[in-house]
Formats: sequence, C-alpha cells, structure tokens
Amino acid sequence: KSPCDEQHPQQAEDFHGNLEQNSKLSAGVKKDIEKLYEAVPQLVNVFKIKEKIGEGTFSSVYLATAQLQTGYEEKMALKHLIPTSHPLRIAAELQCLTVAGGQDNVMGVKYCFRKNDHVVIVMPYLEHESFLDILNSLSFEEVREYMFNLFKALRRIHHFGIVHRDVKPSNFLYNRQLKKYALVDFGLAQGTPDTKIELLKTAHSEDQQGSCLQTNPIVTLGNGVSVSVTAPKQTAQQSASKAADRRSSSLSKVQMKQGRGGKEDSVHHSVQRSVFGERNFNVYSSTYLENSSTKLIKQSKVIDVSSRKLVTKKKMISTKTVSNGAARKAASACPLNLPCDCYATDRVCSVCLSRRQQVAPRAGTPGFRAPEVLTKCPTQTTAIDMWSAGIIFLSLLSGRYPFFKASDDLTALAQIMTVRGSRETIQAARTFGKSVVCTQVVPTQNLRTLCEKLRGTNSSCKGSQGEGPRSENNTALLVAADKPCAPETPGKQIQHLESFQEGDGALEMKATDMKGWDQVPDEAYDLLDKLLDLNPATRITAKEALLHPFFKDIRL
Repeated sequence: KSPCDEQHPQQAEDFHGNLEQNSKLSAGVKKDIEKLYEAVPQLVNVFKIKEKIGEGTFSSVYLATAQLQTGYEEKMALKHLIPTSHPLRIAAELQCLTVAGGQDNVMGVKYCFRKNDHVVIVMPYLEHESFLDILNSLSFEEVREYMFNLFKALRRIHHFGIVHRDVKPSNFLYNRQLKKYALVDFGLAQGTPDTKIELLKTAHSEDQQGSCLQTNPIVTLGNGVSVSVTAPKQTAQQSASKAADRRSSSLSKVQMKQGRGGKEDSVHHSVQRSVFGERNFNVYSSTYLENSSTKLIKQSKVIDVSSRKLVTKKKMISTKTVSNGAARKAASACPLNLPCDCYATDRVCSVCLSRRQQVAPRAGTPGFRAPEVLTKCPTQTTAIDMWSAGIIFLSLLSGRYPFFKASDDLTALAQIMTVRGSRETIQAARTFGKSVVCTQVVPTQNLRTLCEKLRGTNSSCKGSQGEGPRSENNTALLVAADKPCAPETPGKQIQHLESFQEGDGALEMKATDMKGWDQVPDEAYDLLDKLLDLNPATRITAKEALLHPFFKDIRL
C-alpha cells in the first residue's frame, strides 16, 4: 500500500512534507520521487529525497539526506534498481560493494531496502565534478593523482577477482577540492575464475562453446580500406550437423561513407568533440582514398546477394539479417567435406552463414571496450578494465573526451587501429585466436605527438614508447579532429597542416596556462603505451601500474 494510506498517517505526513520541500524540481522528477516512496515505503521515515542525480539503463540514482541520532543530516546516494533486474545480479552487486568496497577508492554500501521487486541500495554520497567540465582545466599533477587513485581502486577489486567491465569517468567519481575518489556501479561486474565473490562464480560453459564459432562481419574504413574479424577455422561438417537446431544467423556488414560537408551547430563551451566520431572518421578515411565511387566488397563474392543487398544510410551503417532458411539453404549447398574457404578473406561463405553468432561477453560502454571485447574473445580478464583506464588516460593527456566514438564494434576496432596500427592489431588478435583482416596498412601513431597536437601544447617531441612511423595521413587525422569539415582534397589538407604547425591561436596554450603540460615526462606515454597494449596477456596490471616510474613521487 502507498505510504499515504490512511493506515499510515505519520508516513503520509512525512511523505507529503518531503515532496513539498522539493518544489524546485521538475514535474517529471517529482513524479519519480513520489513513485519511489510508494514502491519502497520504508524510505519515507528515514530519508528525505532531494533530487535525481543520475539515470542509466538499469537504475536511477537520487540524492537524499538521513537524520542521524546526533542531529546531523548526512547526505546519501540512493540507487534504485529497475524491477526487471535479475535477483542474482542485484545480490552480486551488493556483495561486490560489501566485500571489496569501503576502502582504496572503491564505493561501499550502508544499507539496502527491498519491497517486493523494488531494491534500493544506499551508499555514501560523494559530491563530484563532471569529467567533461574539468578536463581542460586539470593540471598535469592532478591528472597524475587521478590515475594513481584509479589504479588503487582497480588493484583493490582485481584482488578480489572482480572485473568491473564499465570503467569510465562517470563511474569514477572525483571531488577535486577534497581530492577524494570513488569507483562506483558494479551492475555489470563479472568474476574471474578464482574470484572471491561467491555470487560471481557463475559457469560460462555456453560462452566457451561459442568460442569455436566463426563470424566475420566486415567494416570499411572507406573505399579501399576494410577490417574483418574471424575466429579459427571450422569444417563444414562440424557446423552443418548442428545447423538445423540453431537459431537464425545474422551477418552484419558495415560500410562507412563519406559524409557531406556542413557547419556544426554551436554548442556549450564544455561540450567536447571526440577525436574520431562519424564526421571526423570519414575525413580521416578520405585521406586514404582516390575514388569515392569504388566499393571494397563486390556483391559477386557474397552468397545469395539478392536477399541481402547492402543498404547504406546517408552517412554511416546498415545491418542486414540473414534468415534462418537462407542460411540453411546456403549450408546445404556446400559439400560437407569442404572446410571454410573464406577464412582471413574479405568475404563470407555459405559455411559461415550457417553458423550462429559467437557468444562472448560484450557489456560495457562504447569507446571504452578493449580489442578482445570488440572481437568477441570468450576469455576476458581484468585486463579489459586496464584498457578502459588507458582510454581515460588518453583523454586526459589529449584533452579530448570522448576520444573514440563508434556506432558498432568493428568500427571501434578500426578506430583503435588508426592509433595503435593495423599490423600490431592483427598480430595481437592472433594471440587470442582471432584473425583480423585489413586491406591497407595503417601505421602506429606516436602517442606523445598525438596527444600534444590534440591538446595544443606543441612542445618539442621527445622519444617515447608507442612511437611509430609518421605519415601525411597521420597528421591529417589530427587536423581533421581539431577542425571538423567536409572531406577535402589532399592539397587543402596539407595547407591546413602547414597553418597548424605554424601555430593556431585557438589550439596553442599560453605559457601561463600550461599547468605542467609543457613538461610531461616520457614515463607518462610509456605507461599509456602499456595500458593500450593490444595483447591482454601482456597488458600492464593495476598492481604493476602503481609501481610504474610515472608515480615514483606520489607512491605510498
């Protein structure tokens, strides 16, 4: 029953009193707060909900105050989980907070309330700044402290065998004035094989069964450049015998097309442009191209073309699903004793079309997913959190957030290639059983040069880890990232590059505003290189990161 029921007069009085205090809130937020009080009436006597401070796919977060016996009002964060959340998932999140939380910058839990299928987790409230609002005002020393405290939190949860899976700035709260930090939101957390969190010890047998399956969708960087990913080869006999019992298969083909030119709308000063994004990525792709009318994938190479025409949207992508019947028909046309003949090529054969999609965890936020997640590697470790931490560090050093912005996994992988190199990506993928095909060699970026140009410091480049061959295409990417525009001819891009090198006042920092950014040591880019190691087996761990020379002055 509602707390406003006649049987609960005191609760009804408190209920209406709390709502009256929130007169400044919007009607929608007021309604949400009212619904929360009604769904979990225990909250009425304990908390005064002030406002909604966050909303995600699986939960909403509210700021509330609790009256303590000492007379002091303490601020709390109330996380209301959506009623459709699985009970095991809720219990696992609570166990992560109670076992690993409460120290080393990991959020703890104070109380938990439940009424039927409504669950509210009560946590300490940490007032924090928006990452985007403070990104370009942080000093280099503040960035170093930020990363050090992030690694402390990751070392803590990884010690307990917790893979967070959603490490990003909005899940690592930062109070700049108090220098306090908190890693939050374990709603997507998974356990390692030796996890100490009992409720995360779930069997992944179904996922492991999917590791031998092959899917090879293709993404084009532009006309003439494409990326495809496949799993190890299987014979037709192995797949055809099970095809009749499987669900419909799907083949995703992603093709990026050059967008038309046009000025972007003016935005608030705190809104950042991602380095890649759709517009910028197309400009970068155009530096590789000569003829925009040619297509990489010829229809004659794809079976049953008439039923699966590639439909391209105005700028980006299209996905076409192959029906179950079409896949089975294609599979039955192939002799059973023939192996797959499209492995490591830019086409998809009928054998592969008969297979179901590979099953692997891919939870996380786009732009922060590690290469092994994007390629559906079934065995994923705490290394995926370290990759995400590396993307945060990349944003901090470059002053750009979000750094990567892609609409699908293979486009995201292609964007990673433009920074880390195609050869390196292909080689790393082999280590976890994947074959990545790229039709053109994309060189590795020099991380220092990349970050300094994007940030606008333009100091003399020192040698650093992650240094790779420079090219005109690489520098064109930097210009395109800072000056979004319509695709231009190579000559015009070179003119932009010359003016950029001479010194663009909008990009260069004044000496008085450098805040240490003119003296970034090589150790910073060495750590960044180790965090963005494409091979999860050799990627630096949180424990190792804390011992890195980059933190030698602030280590405890």
